[in-house]
This record gives sequence, structure tokens and C-alpha cells, in this order.
Amino acid sequence: MRRFGKEILLFVCQLFLTLPHDSAQGPHEKRLLNDLLSSYNVLERPVANESEPLLISFGLTLQQIIDVEEKNQIITTNVWLNLEWVDVNLRWNASEYGGVKDLRIPPWRIWKPDVLMYNSADEKFDGTYHTNVVVRNNGSCTYIPPGIFKSTCKIDITWFPFDDQRCEMKFGSWTYDGFQLDLRLASEDGGDLSTYITNGEWDLIALPGTRNVIVYACCPEPYVDVTFYIHIRRRTLYYGFNLIIPCVLISSMALLGFALPPDSGEKLTLGVTVLLSLTVYLLMVAKIIPPTSDAVSLIGSVKYTFSICFTFLLYTTPAHLHTHAAAMPKNL
Repeated sequence: MRRFGKEILLFVCQLFLTLPHDSAQGPHEKRLLNDLLSSYNVLERPVANESEPLLISFGLTLQQIIDVEEKNQIITTNVWLNLEWVDVNLRWNASEYGGVKDLRIPPWRIWKPDVLMYNSADEKFDGTYHTNVVVRNNGSCTYIPPGIFKSTCKIDITWFPFDDQRCEMKFGSWTYDGFQLDLRLASEDGGDLSTYITNGEWDLIALPGTRNVIVYACCPEPYVDVTFYIHIRRRTLYYGFNLIIPCVLISSMALLGFALPPDSGEKLTLGVTVLLSLTVYLLMVAKIIPPTSDAVSLIGSVKYTFSICFTFLLYTTPAHLHTHAAAMPKNL
């Protein structure tokens, strides 16, 4: 019985040791949060002088190009944003709060810039997940929300499938003008590609970024935006084996039709077969490329040219047979 009681006592001691305890920093964080947020106003722009703009450092980390919809002209990306600013109302002396130097605060509890992507094609418009804001004792705030972004992208099909595309991601404040909020690029090199996952259909060439100041017709104040340009190039291996090579082989067979004798029946059969095959491939291309009247793809132009030649071949063969047909003998 005593042995059983000792085992119970040992189990209770082990359970007590594994239970979470309030650290020495816990009460200090609670007191610090109460002191900072008790009189904090989330609507107040956190600047010492209202006549000066609040500087926002803006960066972008591209994780993955999920999809490029040529027909809808939309690019879907997995992106981490990086916003940094200084909040003068969130400063404290770390020595007065047990050495606490940083806090994690939900974004709706403090002021944060209303930066959105202007050319969003998402139904919700804002595709970010609202994470906590890391606040340090000197007032610096770091906000890194991840998100799935759908942005409009004008697709140029002239050189399809050997085409390059440049898609924009334009970010800016929705309500603050340049006199109140100033956006700056976090890196002059543009977006961060250190954790980028390659795409099976597109190669990422570059991700430069620019800062733009625009004065719109509606308002005299300047508005600042940061635009990143996703420069991508289509991988041609799939289209080469499934589109280009079959088209070249079919076109080569059609050229042989001009070498056949005009009175040969196989010449007409070959022309019809090749014309139908090219029509099928033209329908495949039409399903892939976007329905735009700005440009005509090179591969479509080549196929239409060959189709015209084969149609001419089909017309000339019966005409030649009718013109040079042998006269019926008089004894018949």
C-alpha cells in the first residue's frame, strides 16, 4: 500500500512539473499591454508631427506562381508582404517592464496602413491573412501578412508559345495621399526570390520593383504606389512535343502533295486530310490563347497560311482534271 502511495505521489509531482507556468515575463507583458493600449486610438495616424508623412517600408517575397489564366488574363501568386513603420505611440523603456523588448499584437488592436493591391482580380479584393504585428520597444512595427493574390495581367500572344509576359502587382494606400503616407521599396533589387518555388509551365526571369508618384484627375494630392513586375517566360517543352512538332510534320506532308501528279487521286485525298488536321490544331490553339484582337499569334498565322495553300491545292486539282480530261472516243 505504501508503495502504491509513493507511485501516486511521484506521478502527481511529474504532472505538476509538466504543467505550464506563468513566466517571470508574463505579468510584465500584461502590464505593458495595458499601459500601451488603454488610451491607444487605432484611428490615429501615429506621427509626432501631423504635417509630416508616415514612412512605410514595403517589400514583397514571391513564394510561388500558382497559375496564369491566359483566357481570363489573370495571374495567381503566393506572396508574403513585408510592411515596416514606426509608431510613436508604441514606445516603452524595456527596463521598466522586466526587459520586455517586443510584443505580438493583433492588427485590429493598433493602427496599420491600409495598403491594398490596386489591380486585384479577387472577389474579396484583399487576399491576405491578417497575422500579428511585431512591435518593438523603439516603436518599430513589422507586419508580414501572407496571401494568395489574383491580379490582372495583360497577355501578349504575338510570340506564343515562345512568349514572355510582364505582370504587374501594384500596391498603395487606399485612402492616404502622399502627404500623409509615403511608401518606399524595402530593397532596390525588387522582390525577394530566396524561397521561390519553380513553376512547371513558366520560368521566372526577374521581379523588379518601382516606386511611383501619381496625381489623379480627381484629386490634387499625389498618391504613392509600389509596383512589382513579374517577368516570366513560357516553357516550350510541352508545346514543342504536342503542338509544334506535329504541325511541322503535317505541313511537310502537305508540301509533298504539290509534287504528286495532278491527275493522281491521292493528291486530293492528302490535301483534304492535311487541311482537316490543321483545322483541329487551330482549334487547340484557339482554346489556349486569350480571345483578344490586339495581336495574332505567330503560330496561328503560320497555320492559317498553310491552310490557305492547302485550300488552293484542293481547288486547283479538280480544275486541272476538268481542263485536261481526255475526250471521249467517237466510237463510244
